Formats: sequence, structure tokens, C-alpha cells
Amino acid sequence: MTDPTIVRLRALVAAGLAELEARRQEINDLNVFPVADGDTGDNMALTMRAVLEELDRLSATDKSLDEIGRAEIVESVGRAALLGARGNSGVILSQLIRGAVEELIARPGELVGPTVLAAGMARASERAYASVRDPAEGTILTVSREMAGRVASEVAQLDEPRVQPGTAQEEQDRRIADLLEMALDTGRDSVKRGPSLLPALKEAGVVDSGAHAITIILSGVLGQLRGQPPAEIDRYAAPARINRPEHSSETFRYCTNFAVTGKDLDIAEWRERLQPYGDSILVVGDPSTIRIHIHTDDPEQATGLFDGTGSVSRLDIADMVTQVEDRAARLGTELAAATALCGIVAVYSGDGAALNFSENGASIVDGGATMNPSTADILAAIHASPSEEVLVLPNSSNVFMAAERAAQLSEKPALVIPTRSQAEGFSIIAVLDMDASAETNVVAGKDHLSSLSSGGIARAAKDDAGGRFVKGDTLGYVGDELVAWGERDATVRATLAALAEGAELVTCVVGADAPLDADGVRSLAPDGIDLELFDGGQSAWWWLLAAE
Repeated sequence: MTDPTIVRLRALVAAGLAELEARRQEINDLNVFPVADGDTGDNMALTMRAVLEELDRLSATDKSLDEIGRAEIVESVGRAALLGARGNSGVILSQLIRGAVEELIARPGELVGPTVLAAGMARASERAYASVRDPAEGTILTVSREMAGRVASEVAQLDEPRVQPGTAQEEQDRRIADLLEMALDTGRDSVKRGPSLLPALKEAGVVDSGAHAITIILSGVLGQLRGQPPAEIDRYAAPARINRPEHSSETFRYCTNFAVTGKDLDIAEWRERLQPYGDSILVVGDPSTIRIHIHTDDPEQATGLFDGTGSVSRLDIADMVTQVEDRAARLGTELAAATALCGIVAVYSGDGAALNFSENGASIVDGGATMNPSTADILAAIHASPSEEVLVLPNSSNVFMAAERAAQLSEKPALVIPTRSQAEGFSIIAVLDMDASAETNVVAGKDHLSSLSSGGIARAAKDDAGGRFVKGDTLGYVGDELVAWGERDATVRATLAALAEGAELVTCVVGADAPLDADGVRSLAPDGIDLELFDGGQSAWWWLLAAE
């Protein structure tokens, strides 16, 4: 029977690869560093697939882990990752895998638990950093290091960090999953901070593709451990413009990957000897096998350095100029119809409001019944918008502070138009120009906002302390002022009259439990007023109103 440890490891790798494959194109589209060649997802998937194939080969032997030999498993899995790697991201991932496998499998007699996991993630991060001559922060390296640091910190606080012999497999999985869940929380945050650490990401308005991919892989692993669907990972839009990525390989054309087998191969020596022939150089492996990645104009010259020293194999050459042009053409076609210079993020309450804002091109944030979304919710929507700049419509005074804070934290330009209700939000969208800048639109939006009179009509939730109304009566507001109360129709009529004085159009957003249909509301509106009704579905107000 196949060793259960190998079967378990294979299941985890397969789950991580499945998530990566499902979102591979998203990862490719985010790829702008070090070269905007759009292949990070492909390269990382190839690396993971090579590992999975090697585990399948090991599983087919029908030998136990101890019969195969732990050192042999480390060597074969690490070698598979190394030889299957392509591109910067694939090579770095191969080193993360190699470092993790060395700790997770090569500890005779010790069950996999918090201590082994912490050591494995630490060694993985160390190997990844060591593979890169000039490590860039804000990338997959930063995310792997910060996740490893989080796990190490949590393990240090455990009363019993080791898994004792006889511990059930379910308990082992639970303890590992608990730690990986915390690591994933740290990884998500690290991915979002990436643009503040790496100018190329900030300029393009994206997160690092490899860093994002690592969290996606980990979400699949975590889901497998828990026997649940993969953990939720934010989706990020491709660069709004595709003509501005900056990288260090502007003078080199070919992404060249190959393996060299021989004897006494010195990684540091060969890294230096390759320097005159290109950049983005990665040399990893051991004295008998090394994997090389280089951006160069002359792949033959680079491989020729090893004549008489070792055997070159697995040569893969990609024309980065063609890759960048193809990616730009594809993204340009996809974005041309949908992407504008300025986008909208609208906070909403109710299914109808969500649909209406979406149909008007806005990205939406669910504020709930009380319109109380977090800063993080709004910031995520800003970053997910495919536009270069963003306008935020808070649609409630409760949301002003969170919206302003999100705009301040955003890596892309974001400004807030302080809409106090969904009715104001619907009214303002009509005057915005998505081909103009956020700064131009915020001036137009605030000018329009100053001309609006807003209010609302709702059911009284309790008796008035001053005796004006009782629970169940109808209340009518203009701004924050209560202008009418009592019987329903009379209150609706009085509120609309007060709100619409001097106006021509009233926008009315209808709540989920509104007691009158559209004709009923129109029959109570003042003569000469154009009443425009929208389905909102909010629970707190029967009608939200804005007059202009």
C-alpha cells in the first residue's frame, strides 16, 4: 500500500495546484515585475505540476516512506521542482518547495506539527531569498518571509508545539491548519502592502503576481487540510493601462531557462560568470544539478559557457518582446470597452441598490442594514476597480470616515464625494464623466451635491419622548430635520412638498418594506414634480429622497 505520508503530501500539493490553475490567467494578467511578460501563473503552475508528477511516481512504487528513504524523497521532490521551474517566479517557487520539503519530510521520527511547519516555512523563505542576487521587497519573497515570521511567532507561544506520537491524523491536520490560517491572514495583508514597497507595482496599480499566487496556493492547501472549500482570496484586476510597466530588462529580449548537470558545480561562481550576458539571473541547485534563469539577447552564448563543464538540458527560450506585445494587445482589447480613466465605488444597502449601482458601472461594497462597511472593505473595492482612478460614494454619513481613510490608504488615486444617502448616490452618478479624472469629477460631483436637497421617510421604531408621534407612525425628514409625522399618506405628502420646493426632479429609492407602490407615491407628490423611482431594497428607510 502506498505510504500515507506521500498520499497526504500529494493531496495537499494537488489542492494548491488546483486553486492556482483556476486563477492562473488572473495571475498572468497581474505580472508586471520584473518584466510584464504575463507568464507568472503559467510558470508557477509548471513548477507545481512537476512536483505533483514526481509524487505520483513515488506513489506508484508501493513502497513506504522509510523504504524509499526520506533523503531520497527530499532529493527527488526538490529536483523535480527545480527541473520543472521556469521564469523568475517558477525558480523562486521551486526553492520555497525545496526548503519546505527538507524540513517537513527529513526529520526522522517527528510527526508534522507546529514546530516542523514553522521550521519548514523559515527554511523555505531562506532558500528563496538566497536564490536571488538582488531581492526585491513587495514580492513573493516578502510574503513568504512574513508568513514564516507569523507562524514562528505563534508557535513560540504554544504550550505544546510538538505533535506527540499517537496523535490522530485529524488532530495533526487541525493544528497545522490553524497555523496556516494565521499565515494566510498575514500573507493577504502582505500582498496588499506590496505596491508601497515596490515602485513598479505602485506605478502599474497592481499587486505582485507571484505574491498573490502564493496566497492562492496556500488557500487550496488550507481547504484540503480542513476538508472545506478553499479560503477566500481577493481578486485583483489587471493594470488599467498596459503601456507603463517598468523593469530592469528593457535591453534584453529572451527569457532563457535551462538545467546543467555535472560535478562540483559552484552556484556562486556560475552566477558571477553569467553576469556579463544578461540580467534577472537566478542560479539554484546543488553541486550535481543547477537550474539557470537569465534574461539575455544571446541564449546560445549563455548556454555555451557550460561547454566542457556540464550537460545542458531542458532549454526553454521565450521572446519577452513578443510576450509583452501579445499581453498588451489582449488586455487592451479586454479593457477597451470596460475600462475608463475614473471608476466608481459605491456603498449600498439592499439588493435593488446593488443592482442599480452595478448597472451604472460602479463597483459595490455591501454596507449592510446599518451602512457600516469597514475601511478594508472599501479599500479592497478601490483596488479591484479596473480604472486608474476611483471616486467613492459612501451614501451615508456613517461611512464618511471609513471612505476617507480608504482613499488615503489606496495605492491608486481615490477621492470621496460625501453622498449622504443612496438617493444622492444615484443622482450624482448621472453627472459624472468616467473619461475625466477623479479630481475633475469630484468637483462636478460636489457642485451637484450642493444643489441637492435630500431626505427620507420611515416608520417610527419607538414612541417620541416629546409626544409628537408613537411607534408605528410615519416620519418624514429633510436633511436631519424631522418635518412631518403621523398618518402615512399625509406624512409622505408633506415630506415630498417640503423637499421638492423649488425643485424639478426627485430621485426616490424604494425600500424593501415600502407600504405604497410607485403609483401611490406619485399620487402624493406635488404637481409639476418629476418623480424618478428606483428599487433599493434597503431595510431602514421606506423611501430615500433627493431633489434637484
